[in-house]
Amino acid sequence: MKTTNSKDLVKVNQILPIMQEYFGKSMNLARIKLVALLLHALCMVQSVSLYKLANAMPTDIDKESNLRCLQRFLAKYVLDLDIIARMIFPLLPVKTGLVLSMNHTNWKFGDFIINILLLGITYKWIVFPLIFSLLSKRGNSNWEERKKIIESFIGFFEQDCIDCLVADREFIGK
Repeated sequence: MKTTNSKDLVKVNQILPIMQEYFGKSMNLARIKLVALLLHALCMVQSVSLYKLANAMPTDIDKESNLRCLQRFLAKYVLDLDIIARMIFPLLPVKTGLVLSMNHTNWKFGDFIINILLLGITYKWIVFPLIFSLLSKRGNSNWEERKKIIESFIGFFEQDCIDCLVADREFIGK
C-alpha cells in the first residue's frame, strides 16, 4: 500500500466541486473522484500509460487496484465530451482574444482507423483541447468537417471570443 501526499489530495479536492457542478447530473460521485484523480495523474506523469497513471494517483489504494479501476472506467463508461469542453472553458484565465488551434492525427491500430480532428484554445504556448471529431475515413479532413468543428465551438462559446485560428498548412481550403 502506498501513502498519499496531502498536497496532491488538496489539488484533487479543489477541482472536485467544479467537476461535480458539470458532471453531477450524468456521473456519480465515485466516478467524478476517479476522473479528478486521473486528471491530477495526467498532469504529474504527462503520459497516457495506464500503469504510470495508476501509480501517480494520490490514493492509499494499491496501484494495481487503481489500474483495474481505470481499465473498467475506460472500457465501460462513455464521457460526454461536450460537458468536458464546457467545464474546461470557464477554468481558462482568458475568455476573449482567443487563439484557436486546429490539429489532426491519423493512424491505424491493427485494422482500426483512428482519425481525429481537434480544436483547442492556445494559452501561453499550451493548447487546451476542447472539441474533437472522429473521422470515419483515412486521410486529411475536408473543409466541411473543419467548418463543423468550428461551428460547434461557436455554438458553445460564441464567436466574439475568437481572435484567430491557427493550423498547419494541410488545412488549406475556404
